[in-house]
Amino acid sequence: MTAAENNWTVLHCIRTEGENIVGSVTYSSSHTSNDLLFSLDGGRSRRSLNYEIVAQSAEEVQDTQNAPSVSMGPYLIESGQTQLLTTISIYSERGESREQVRLLYMNAVALRVWKDMGKKPSLIGARYRPSRTSLLTFGVPFSE
Repeated sequence: MTAAENNWTVLHCIRTEGENIVGSVTYSSSHTSNDLLFSLDGGRSRRSLNYEIVAQSAEEVQDTQNAPSVSMGPYLIESGQTQLLTTISIYSERGESREQVRLLYMNAVALRVWKDMGKKPSLIGARYRPSRTSLLTFGVPFSE
């Protein structure tokens, strides 16, 4: 199989204020479906993949309802928001102090849901993507 046979081309048409814009993008087979998504929306979705870093203290971690993997799923079901499951991305890693026992990396959707649940997150920073040592805790993985 040649390199050209491993590529795929996506044609798209966008209609803006009565004008049709037709284009195509060629991808290698190593690209993900997110590459298609980002190319179709002009990169707007890529900006929404920023992660807020939420620190949880030793006291917070003792309450299992402060673990997204335990409490967020039932909340989404009860509130009729299960469609958000495919957009939420939360990673976690061990912190290094009593005030920051667990660090959660939450994308914008996850953080909004977390606040809707009545949580008061302690935000300590933001990153384009979670740290390399963090593990997926809840939702879908980050992808470039």
